[in-house]
Amino acid sequence: MEQSHQVGQHDIVAKPLKHPGRLIAAILLTVVLAAVVWSLVTNKNVNHEIIAKYLFDPMILQGALLTVWLTALSMTIATVLATTLAVMKLSENRLLRIIASGYIEFFRGTPLILQIVFWGYLGIIYPNITAGIPFTNIVFFDQPTSVVISSFTAGLIALSLNEAAYAAEIVRAGIMSVDPGQAEAAKSLGMSSWYTMRRIVLPQAMRVILPPMGNETISMLKSTSLLYAIAVTELYTTASQISSQNLAQIELLVVAAFWYLVMNTILGFPQRYLEKRFGRGFSPRSGALLRTGKNKSAKPGAENGN
Repeated sequence: MEQSHQVGQHDIVAKPLKHPGRLIAAILLTVVLAAVVWSLVTNKNVNHEIIAKYLFDPMILQGALLTVWLTALSMTIATVLATTLAVMKLSENRLLRIIASGYIEFFRGTPLILQIVFWGYLGIIYPNITAGIPFTNIVFFDQPTSVVISSFTAGLIALSLNEAAYAAEIVRAGIMSVDPGQAEAAKSLGMSSWYTMRRIVLPQAMRVILPPMGNETISMLKSTSLLYAIAVTELYTTASQISSQNLAQIELLVVAAFWYLVMNTILGFPQRYLEKRFGRGFSPRSGALLRTGKNKSAKPGAENGN
């Protein structure tokens, strides 16, 4: 006991370094942010009554709901397509790799607004959408393009196809982060490639996929504002239409910004939950806590064999 007590007296106690510069920088940033907010609140050129009037206006709320709906649908379609493209790009089949690479390069190499406008005005190139037996007069379906592909559908297609190109690289990186030996072991047990990918590879790849995919979801929510170009009545378009009538552009921009911030904040909760769920057993912090707990439970002098 005496030896253990003596060892404890000679232990080196590490003290964290003080960083006064960080504290000063944080205080300065807080003061600047508070000054900006205060200048907006007290600015006489901003009509706060209009902001309060339209903050919970039914048209604004409907536009925000459509924004969420577009984001959810686009990300769902894009994720499925991105997973397919990632598997194709990792395939041993050269033709599949070329097709996946060509798709990714095309949609990442052209602006999203250009793709949105293209799908919105597809009827100029193809006035009718026709389905039937080629080189015959047999037609099963023939409708105007504007009827089949509405502005909402055109926006959904554009957002989904564009996002799939970016998400495919994220999924591919996640799949490549998994030890190839696990897939080989699964195949040696007679598991199919699809079953191995779905039950073994992808669950482990999610740890790498989720953080950037969460950022892509937030980016997608904001990218829906580009659909104003084809008159989809999402949040930004609705705010712009109202401001064109009452000439309160700044006030309606503040209203739109408020709801974008609210929606993005809400999106952060499921993202953090999923990251924590799929990251179990991999977090450096959790490992450190386990080691700390182990050291606390150890008896004094145990490391010295006493």
